[in-house]
Amino acid sequence: GPVLAMNLAFAKEPFPVKSGSCGTVVRNAQIKIIDTETGVSLSRNKPGEICIRGPEIMKGYLNDPEATALTIDKAGWLHTGDVGYIDEDEEIFIVDRVKELIKYKGFQVAPAELEALLVNHPLIRDAAVVPQKNEAAGEVPVAFVVKSEESDISEQEIKDYIAKQVIYYKKIQKVYFVDSIPKAPS
Repeated sequence: GPVLAMNLAFAKEPFPVKSGSCGTVVRNAQIKIIDTETGVSLSRNKPGEICIRGPEIMKGYLNDPEATALTIDKAGWLHTGDVGYIDEDEEIFIVDRVKELIKYKGFQVAPAELEALLVNHPLIRDAAVVPQKNEAAGEVPVAFVVKSEESDISEQEIKDYIAKQVIYYKKIQKVYFVDSIPKAPS
């Protein structure tokens, strides 16, 4: 991915940040959150793609003008590929990656949000949420779940558990029970 560098001259005085926050934007940088479909800037607390512009971002990929053009637009905004939002205190929160979003009838569903809810259930040891093609909706969220030992939780119980916590378009449509979730090295 793109390399962002920071000179200590751009740093701010340390201050407490909220849980889950990445902090605030460094001095001399601009940040905006855009709708991933339209490119329109979004207001506070609305998740979209994080874009940054300033002297601390990379100038491009070495000997790869095509990759550079896909990452840095003509106005100099670097499109990070991260989905996040800025809150009322100017703190930045990253919630997912653009390429991982599930597109349900024009709505965007972040798998990481649903996975976090699932793994917080005491009868679920691990979970992964992925898109499944659907004629009517485009894509729907489906879950692969590893039950905790001695767990007898059912598909319907999991679907109900999620449905109580999310808006309708984020509901899990199908649950597959598996022995483990493959993990890529990070």
